[in-house]
Amino acid sequence: MKAKITWVEARTFLAESGTGHAVVMDGAPEAGGRNLGPRPMEMLLIGMGGCTAFDVVMILEKGRHAVTDCQIGIEAERAETDPKVFTKIHLHFRVVGKNLPLSAVQRAVDLSAEKYCSASIMLGKTAEITHTIDVIEG
Repeated sequence: MKAKITWVEARTFLAESGTGHAVVMDGAPEAGGRNLGPRPMEMLLIGMGGCTAFDVVMILEKGRHAVTDCQIGIEAERAETDPKVFTKIHLHFRVVGKNLPLSAVQRAVDLSAEKYCSASIMLGKTAEITHTIDVIEG
């Protein structure tokens, strides 16, 4: 896996993945940024959310569950001093499906957190990671 980060100006950087995708990252105005994109630490949370959402949907589909939507809200706390690592991360899963048992969604979330989501497992080395789940018929 490869990536390339290019400084554009001030605190703005262009991140390019090895697969040819790009995203702008920027700093907050008080840090000299122009607020043109997510902060690098926000990208870590976005990556973690994408990783676990991918796992949960795939696990539910492999179990032949009729999942129709999956959203994850993430809230995190960071250490007050440098390095300002994540210390707490809470994920709220909102999973929609037809006759979708909570037990199946819980199993998928647990498998992602404990076995499959590399991002969650790495961030779990410094942060307490918790989750809640809402299953909605639809």
